[in-house]
Amino acid sequence: MRSLFFVLTAMAVMGLAFWAYRENYRTQGELAEVRELRGEIAQLRESLGMLNAEWAYLNRPDRLRELADMNFERLGLLPLQPTQFGGVAQIDYPALVLAPITDPVDTVATEVPAQ
Repeated sequence: MRSLFFVLTAMAVMGLAFWAYRENYRTQGELAEVRELRGEIAQLRESLGMLNAEWAYLNRPDRLRELADMNFERLGLLPLQPTQFGGVAQIDYPALVLAPITDPVDTVATEVPAQ
């Protein structure tokens, strides 16, 4: 009986050692994948910063003004004036359309409560 217990204990220890070995390598693989993803994120952030800088460079007001002047005949773009903006009160909202009442419910009390 004692030898059976020792054999089962040894098998359990070997099984747990095998499981720990596999988990260790799986964890190492996941950590390597995380490192790759962090590197990719850093690269994408760098390219995003460069794209934002290019966008700011291309949207300079003086450059846009020159482009509008060069293409005035074709586009007819003029500078915005304060009179071109309206107030909130000038917005024409659609009228509120209510559905017809088909089954009315009387909510008025028909009996006088006893006092």
